[in-house]
Formats: sequence, C-alpha cells, structure tokens
Amino acid sequence: MSNIDFDDGLKKLEEIVERLDRGELTLEESLSIFEEGIKLTRTLTRHIEEAEKKIEILTSSENGHITLDGFDADDSGS
Repeated sequence: MSNIDFDDGLKKLEEIVERLDRGELTLEESLSIFEEGIKLTRTLTRHIEEAEKKIEILTSSENGHITLDGFDADDSGS
C-alpha cells in the first residue's frame, strides 16, 4: 500500500469512510475495512511528511544572491 499515489489513496480513504458511515457492514467487515483505513492513513501521512521535507523556500539575500531555506512547518502560517 505504500506505493499508492497520494490522490488515489485519499480517494480510497474517503470511500472507506463512506462505507463505514453507511453502517451496512458486519462487525468483521467494519473492523477489516477500518484496519485498511488506518494503514492507508499512515501511508498518506508518510507522503505528506516526505513532501514537507522536499519543500524549500527560495529567498533573496541582501546581496542579491538566492539562498535555499528549509521549510519550517511552524512558520507555514497555519
């Protein structure tokens, strides 16, 4: 499951949530699909963490040189 594309994984997770919300599954089916959702959530979280590591902000220094500064999630404005 770790090779799943982020967008596809997110869509699959939404489908899992919808199936669980309908309440039409047996207890065993619900537990199985819930476990799949947890695994998928962990995979998607890793995708996000990898993306955050890759984000770099280009800034121009006082002397006009461009420098790369690492992305700080605390400074993201959220």
